[in-house]
Amino acid sequence: MEDDKSLLKPQQGLHPEDNSRRNFLKQSTLLTAVALTPVAAVKAAESHMDEKIAEAFEKLPLKMEVNGVAKSLQVEPRATLLDILREQLDLTGTKKGCDHGQCGACTVHVDGHRVNSCLTLGIMVNGKKITTIEGLAKGDDLHPMQEAFLKHDGFQCGYCTPGQIMSAVACIREGHANSEMEIREYMSGNICRCGAYPNIVNAIQEVKEGGIAV
Repeated sequence: MEDDKSLLKPQQGLHPEDNSRRNFLKQSTLLTAVALTPVAAVKAAESHMDEKIAEAFEKLPLKMEVNGVAKSLQVEPRATLLDILREQLDLTGTKKGCDHGQCGACTVHVDGHRVNSCLTLGIMVNGKKITTIEGLAKGDDLHPMQEAFLKHDGFQCGYCTPGQIMSAVACIREGHANSEMEIREYMSGNICRCGAYPNIVNAIQEVKEGGIAV
Protein backbone atom coordinates (compact mmCIF):
# COMPACT_ATOMS: atom_id res chain seq x y z
CA MET A 1 0.00 0.00 0.00
CA GLU A 2 1.37 3.39 -0.91
CA ASP A 3 2.65 5.43 2.00
CA ASP A 4 0.27 8.26 3.01
CA LYS A 5 3.20 10.62 2.88
CA SER A 6 3.26 10.18 -0.86
CA LEU A 7 0.12 12.29 -1.01
CA LEU A 8 2.19 15.26 0.12
CA LYS A 9 4.62 14.90 -2.75
CA PRO A 10 4.53 17.53 -5.53
CA GLN A 11 2.28 16.68 -8.44
CA GLN A 12 4.11 15.20 -11.40
CA GLY A 13 4.89 17.65 -14.13
CA LEU A 14 4.78 20.64 -11.78
CA HIS A 15 7.73 22.56 -10.47
CA PRO A 16 7.89 22.39 -6.62
CA GLU A 17 7.40 26.16 -6.43
CA ASP A 18 4.27 25.95 -8.66
CA ASN A 19 2.86 23.21 -6.47
CA SER A 20 3.44 25.20 -3.30
CA ARG A 21 1.84 28.28 -4.86
CA ARG A 22 -1.24 26.26 -5.90
CA ASN A 23 -1.67 24.79 -2.40
CA PHE A 24 -1.29 28.23 -0.88
CA LEU A 25 -4.00 29.69 -3.15
CA LYS A 26 -6.39 26.83 -2.39
CA GLN A 27 -5.92 27.20 1.34
CA SER A 28 -6.27 31.00 1.18
CA THR A 29 -9.51 30.74 -0.82
CA LEU A 30 -10.93 28.22 1.63
CA LEU A 31 -10.02 30.29 4.69
CA THR A 32 -11.48 33.44 3.11
CA ALA A 33 -14.76 31.67 2.32
CA VAL A 34 -15.02 30.31 5.87
CA ALA A 35 -14.26 33.71 7.35
CA LEU A 36 -16.83 35.54 5.23
CA THR A 37 -19.71 33.07 5.54
CA PRO A 38 -20.81 34.12 9.06
CA VAL A 39 -20.67 37.81 8.07
CA ALA A 40 -22.75 37.20 4.95
CA ALA A 41 -25.23 35.14 6.92
CA VAL A 42 -25.61 37.86 9.56
CA LYS A 43 -26.11 40.55 6.92
CA ALA A 44 -28.69 38.43 5.12
CA ALA A 45 -30.58 37.84 8.36
CA GLU A 46 -30.49 41.55 9.21
CA SER A 47 -31.75 42.47 5.74
CA HIS A 48 -34.60 39.97 6.02
CA MET A 49 -35.53 41.34 9.44
CA ASP A 50 -35.50 44.91 8.13
CA GLU A 51 -37.86 43.89 5.32
CA LYS A 52 -40.26 42.24 7.77
CA ILE A 53 -40.25 45.29 10.06
CA ALA A 54 -40.82 47.67 7.14
CA GLU A 55 -43.57 45.43 5.82
CA ALA A 56 -45.35 45.46 9.20
CA PHE A 57 -45.28 49.26 9.37
CA GLU A 58 -46.14 49.89 5.73
CA LYS A 59 -49.21 47.67 5.43
CA LEU A 60 -52.69 49.11 5.88
CA PRO A 61 -55.97 47.43 6.88
CA LEU A 62 -58.43 46.74 4.09
CA LYS A 63 -62.00 45.58 4.59
CA MET A 64 -64.19 44.78 1.62
CA GLU A 65 -66.85 42.36 0.51
CA VAL A 66 -65.74 40.06 -2.29
CA ASN A 67 -68.40 37.98 -4.02
CA GLY A 68 -70.64 38.29 -0.98
CA VAL A 69 -67.96 37.33 1.55
CA ALA A 70 -66.45 39.84 3.98
CA LYS A 71 -62.68 40.09 3.77
CA SER A 72 -60.28 41.70 6.22
CA LEU A 73 -56.72 42.05 4.93
CA GLN A 74 -53.43 43.84 5.46
CA VAL A 75 -52.17 45.32 2.18
CA GLU A 76 -49.35 47.53 0.96
CA PRO A 77 -50.51 51.02 -0.05
CA ARG A 78 -49.18 50.44 -3.57
CA ALA A 79 -50.90 47.06 -4.06
CA THR A 80 -53.51 47.04 -6.81
CA LEU A 81 -56.92 45.45 -6.46
CA LEU A 82 -55.90 43.04 -9.22
CA ASP A 83 -52.85 41.79 -7.33
CA ILE A 84 -54.78 41.53 -4.07
CA LEU A 85 -57.51 39.45 -5.72
CA ARG A 86 -55.05 37.13 -7.44
CA GLU A 87 -52.24 36.83 -4.91
CA GLN A 88 -53.93 37.24 -1.54
CA LEU A 89 -57.42 35.90 -2.22
CA ASP A 90 -56.49 33.36 -4.93
CA LEU A 91 -59.22 34.64 -7.25
CA THR A 92 -57.26 34.09 -10.44
CA GLY A 93 -60.24 34.35 -12.80
CA THR A 94 -59.49 38.06 -13.06
CA LYS A 95 -56.61 38.19 -15.54
CA LYS A 96 -53.54 40.40 -15.71
CA GLY A 97 -53.18 41.44 -19.32
CA CYS A 98 -51.45 44.71 -20.16
CA ASP A 99 -51.34 45.94 -16.53
CA HIS A 100 -51.90 49.45 -17.92
CA GLY A 101 -55.70 49.61 -18.16
CA GLN A 102 -55.71 49.20 -21.92
CA CYS A 103 -56.95 45.63 -22.51
CA GLY A 104 -59.80 45.15 -20.02
CA ALA A 105 -58.80 41.61 -19.02
CA CYS A 106 -58.79 42.65 -15.37
CA THR A 107 -62.33 44.11 -15.33
CA VAL A 108 -64.30 43.61 -12.10
CA HIS A 109 -67.31 45.32 -10.54
CA VAL A 110 -66.93 47.70 -7.61
CA ASP A 111 -70.30 48.53 -6.07
CA GLY A 112 -71.86 47.43 -9.35
CA HIS A 113 -69.66 49.56 -11.61
CA ARG A 114 -66.98 48.09 -13.86
CA VAL A 115 -63.39 49.11 -13.20
CA ASN A 116 -59.95 48.09 -14.38
CA SER A 117 -58.59 46.43 -11.27
CA CYS A 118 -54.99 46.87 -12.47
CA LEU A 119 -55.42 50.65 -12.14
CA THR A 120 -57.33 50.54 -8.85
CA LEU A 121 -55.38 50.61 -5.60
CA GLY A 122 -56.66 48.21 -2.98
CA ILE A 123 -57.03 50.95 -0.39
CA MET A 124 -59.41 52.77 -2.75
CA VAL A 125 -62.05 50.06 -2.37
CA ASN A 126 -62.06 49.93 1.41
CA GLY A 127 -65.63 49.23 2.56
CA LYS A 128 -66.88 48.51 -0.95
CA LYS A 129 -68.43 45.44 -2.60
CA ILE A 130 -66.35 43.67 -5.22
CA THR A 131 -67.66 41.16 -7.75
CA THR A 132 -65.28 39.07 -9.83
CA ILE A 133 -66.00 36.50 -12.53
CA GLU A 134 -66.08 33.85 -9.81
CA GLY A 135 -69.01 35.66 -8.19
CA LEU A 136 -71.35 35.76 -11.19
CA ALA A 137 -72.48 32.13 -11.18
CA LYS A 138 -74.68 30.80 -8.42
CA GLY A 139 -73.20 27.45 -7.56
CA ASP A 140 -73.40 25.25 -10.65
CA ASP A 141 -75.85 27.64 -12.34
CA LEU A 142 -74.02 29.90 -14.77
CA HIS A 143 -74.87 33.56 -15.14
CA PRO A 144 -77.01 34.27 -18.26
CA MET A 145 -74.09 36.13 -19.83
CA GLN A 146 -71.77 33.20 -19.27
CA GLU A 147 -74.29 30.88 -20.92
CA ALA A 148 -74.66 33.29 -23.86
CA PHE A 149 -70.88 33.42 -24.37
CA LEU A 150 -70.81 29.62 -24.49
CA LYS A 151 -73.74 29.46 -26.89
CA HIS A 152 -72.33 32.04 -29.31
CA ASP A 153 -68.66 31.02 -29.03
CA GLY A 154 -67.77 34.41 -27.57
CA PHE A 155 -64.22 33.32 -26.89
CA GLN A 156 -61.34 31.37 -28.39
CA CYS A 157 -58.22 31.31 -26.21
CA GLY A 158 -60.38 32.43 -23.28
CA TYR A 159 -57.82 34.71 -21.62
CA CYS A 160 -59.82 37.91 -22.09
CA THR A 161 -63.18 36.21 -21.49
CA PRO A 162 -63.59 36.96 -17.75
CA GLY A 163 -63.06 40.67 -18.38
CA GLN A 164 -65.29 40.58 -21.46
CA ILE A 165 -68.14 38.99 -19.50
CA MET A 166 -67.82 41.41 -16.59
CA SER A 167 -67.92 44.35 -19.02
CA ALA A 168 -70.80 42.81 -20.97
CA VAL A 169 -72.92 42.56 -17.82
CA ALA A 170 -72.07 46.15 -16.91
CA CYS A 171 -72.78 47.29 -20.47
CA ILE A 172 -76.39 46.12 -20.18
CA ARG A 173 -76.80 47.47 -16.65
CA GLU A 174 -75.55 50.88 -17.80
CA GLY A 175 -78.10 50.95 -20.60
CA HIS A 176 -75.50 50.88 -23.37
CA ALA A 177 -76.61 47.75 -25.23
CA ASN A 178 -79.36 49.17 -27.43
CA SER A 179 -77.68 48.49 -30.77
CA GLU A 180 -74.72 46.68 -32.24
CA MET A 181 -72.79 49.94 -32.70
CA GLU A 182 -73.50 51.02 -29.14
CA ILE A 183 -72.36 47.66 -27.77
CA ARG A 184 -69.15 47.85 -29.81
CA GLU A 185 -68.53 51.38 -28.54
CA TYR A 186 -69.04 50.58 -24.88
CA MET A 187 -67.15 47.28 -25.09
CA SER A 188 -64.20 48.89 -26.88
CA GLY A 189 -62.16 48.93 -23.68
CA ASN A 190 -61.98 45.13 -23.77
CA ILE A 191 -59.57 43.72 -26.34
CA CYS A 192 -59.94 40.22 -27.80
CA ARG A 193 -56.76 39.28 -29.62
CA CYS A 194 -58.54 36.27 -31.13
CA GLY A 195 -61.06 38.56 -32.82
CA ALA A 196 -64.25 37.07 -31.40
CA TYR A 197 -66.00 40.46 -31.40
CA PRO A 198 -69.02 39.53 -33.59
CA ASN A 199 -69.81 36.57 -31.33
CA ILE A 200 -69.40 38.68 -28.21
CA VAL A 201 -71.85 41.23 -29.61
CA ASN A 202 -74.33 38.46 -30.44
CA ALA A 203 -74.12 37.12 -26.89
CA ILE A 204 -74.77 40.54 -25.38
CA GLN A 205 -77.66 41.21 -27.74
CA GLU A 206 -79.34 37.93 -26.88
CA VAL A 207 -79.19 38.62 -23.16
CA LYS A 208 -80.38 42.22 -23.64
CA GLU A 209 -83.22 41.37 -26.03
CA GLY A 210 -84.31 38.43 -23.89
CA GLY A 211 -84.95 40.82 -21.02
CA ILE A 212 -82.88 38.61 -18.74
CA ALA A 213 -81.93 40.28 -15.49
CA VAL A 214 -78.20 40.65 -15.11
